[in-house]
Amino acid sequence: MAGPDDLDTLGQARRWAADGHAVAIATVIETWGSAPRRTGSHLAVRGDGLFAGSVSGGCVEGDVIIAAQDLLGAGRGAVRLDYGVADETAWSAGLACGGRIAILVQRLAGDGFSPALIAALETAAAAGESVTLTTDTASGQTRIAEPGETAGFVRAYPPPRRIAIIGAVHIAQALVPLVKALGVTPTVIDPRGLFAADARFAGLDLDRRWPDEALAEWRPNAASAVVALTHDPKLDDAALAEALRSPAFYISALGSRKNHGLRRERLGAMGFDAAALDRIHGPAGLAIGAADPVEIALSIAAEMTAAWRGAPLTGDSRGALMPRA
Repeated sequence: MAGPDDLDTLGQARRWAADGHAVAIATVIETWGSAPRRTGSHLAVRGDGLFAGSVSGGCVEGDVIIAAQDLLGAGRGAVRLDYGVADETAWSAGLACGGRIAILVQRLAGDGFSPALIAALETAAAAGESVTLTTDTASGQTRIAEPGETAGFVRAYPPPRRIAIIGAVHIAQALVPLVKALGVTPTVIDPRGLFAADARFAGLDLDRRWPDEALAEWRPNAASAVVALTHDPKLDDAALAEALRSPAFYISALGSRKNHGLRRERLGAMGFDAAALDRIHGPAGLAIGAADPVEIALSIAAEMTAAWRGAPLTGDSRGALMPRA
């Protein structure tokens, strides 16, 4: 399964090819034991030796780069490279971690890994959609896989997940590192200067626009989550309305069940029907008895993960906060 760094590597490869460079793509197709990189990891190699990405964390990159340059010089479609600690070649290449890896090197061309496929992956990622590719390791030809196809080397490219957090509050401060650890990119949106202070969210660019304006540009897609934390209808309702007009996979808002009922009434008056309003998880988070900002953030992150994985969320499991009058 590819991560955001793999898509970045492929994007760099496509840009090099567009600039007229010969480019090869190296991909980890098999691993055994304590291999340094997961299956599906990419390394892009330009004809002059410039490279991006990684297939071994530095262990065998030098050898792979030379093999890629040889491949490009010979005009061949693909070559398989195998490394393991029992092999003299592997030792000289530097793979001494105890594992074994197999790497397929392909030309970035129609008879290998086509630049058009990378463009399709980038388009799908922007839309929050997943794409699965399959590679015939004998011929080195990669194409989009048919549904359920298992022949060849098959790997999925899931879209990069994002979360828009409305309100630079204490829960947001706890939620940001949690979602980052889950591989989700956070954006904190809050027009209130006292809350949206850089010192409160070190290393994170804050969006200080009103939520509807910020989300209109952020454009939630099918790999996006939107969580409203301010308890202020002027901010939360605007964000929720924008989220409901999108295919966001997870939408939630803090507050008691009573307040959530009032929220549904306000949004209903804006034209959203019951089916749309049922998309809002409110009160936000799984019912874990959360009692402080960190625990509430944990419950929200857990509910978001369950929504992404398609786990059932019943009425008894929802709501990090107990009902309030």
